[in-house]
Amino acid sequence: MPIKSLIRTVPHYPKQGVMFRDITTLLKDPVGLRVTVNELVHRYTPVKIDRVAGIEARGFIIGAALAYQLGVGFVPIRKQGKLPAETVGHDYDLEYGTDRIEMHVDSVAAGEQVLLVDDLIATGGTAEAACNLIESMGGGIVECCFVIDLPDLGGRRRLENRGQKVFALCEFEGD
Repeated sequence: MPIKSLIRTVPHYPKQGVMFRDITTLLKDPVGLRVTVNELVHRYTPVKIDRVAGIEARGFIIGAALAYQLGVGFVPIRKQGKLPAETVGHDYDLEYGTDRIEMHVDSVAAGEQVLLVDDLIATGGTAEAACNLIESMGGGIVECCFVIDLPDLGGRRRLENRGQKVFALCEFEGD
């Protein structure tokens, strides 16, 4: 089953001219969700992974299911102020301003191998910030994994230029 066919495109969201790729239609389909997770499990079973880190919010869904199937722990990477215990954070630039992501200080130990997961790679700013955050704690990034790549927006190239391996299950041309 091609999972791409289960991903909804919402025109002009969140602003005029943007074609939003919505995985909620993929997630609600029991076969589509199973195929998605199983494809990632198949890819990463032979790889040494200590933790799966998922970026808020849709990265939590795929990342937690993947971590469970791989038998490793899950680390949530959240927006500022959302985690209850002591955190470490990383600020990064947006088109208009800055943002911050955080994780608990005890989420990743030095030398642990982390698989970073999110639903989509667009410009790569949030994923790059998450890599920086994990690496600042001494973790290594096994790969940056996404359900969708939007190659025209340059996020994959951005991550690869910093030495990261990148994988996506499907891609959509354009933005």
